[in-house]
Amino acid sequence: MHSGEMIIGDIPVNIQRKNSLKNMYIRVNPPEGSVVVSAPIDLTDDEIRLFVLRKIPEVKKVRDRMLAQERQTKREYVSGESHYLWGKPYRLQVIYEGNSRKILKTPTKIIMTVPEGTPVETRETIFTEWYRQELKRILDSVVTRCEKRTGLQANEYRIRNMRTRWGTCNVEDRRIWINLQLVKKPIECLEYVVTHELVHLVEKNHTHRFQSLVAEYYPAWRDAKKLLTEMPLDYMEKGIVDIDESQEDTE
Repeated sequence: MHSGEMIIGDIPVNIQRKNSLKNMYIRVNPPEGSVVVSAPIDLTDDEIRLFVLRKIPEVKKVRDRMLAQERQTKREYVSGESHYLWGKPYRLQVIYEGNSRKILKTPTKIIMTVPEGTPVETRETIFTEWYRQELKRILDSVVTRCEKRTGLQANEYRIRNMRTRWGTCNVEDRRIWINLQLVKKPIECLEYVVTHELVHLVEKNHTHRFQSLVAEYYPAWRDAKKLLTEMPLDYMEKGIVDIDESQEDTE
């Protein structure tokens, strides 16, 4: 892979040329709105520049929205903090007593009980593992609905705390990875991401056919995607927004 940077339309653009690509992609990465272009290795700088210039208005629109989006401060896992679960904010209450480490959810609060002196890193680990179990609890039913709706099946689903994507699909192994951060979003967002990744099993790239299949299998995908972009982001999250799917398939 060969990388470089250009200034296009007053925006720094990171260019990544790859042997494996046939099409060109533009992505904007939260939280700072950095722009990355992935391109076939044989494309010239002028071809890349022209391609990006056509998309500059949309790039700027996405960057402006991203920079304005509310973002939570760094979590310290102390009483009084707000933590999201399935799109709803809960007030955290931390109780220091005994030797047990557990988390209990009430209609309005998440109660974490830990031994006195438990450091913030350990409280974060406990909370993250609880999030993982919550996502696992819901994921099975969501997968069942999505696979039935699409008629597509993956061999395996795994959860990973990713900074760059809500989900990924290894087409060859038919393995789908789901971002742990989706446990904080409404369940509709999880359904959209699972559907999106399942469609990659039959359409590897983001072509018009890909978008048509996603819309067919999950008609409310735009609403779910809007929730992903409008809800407050976690401090650590760095997602990806696709601006253009390919040089052959522009909108």
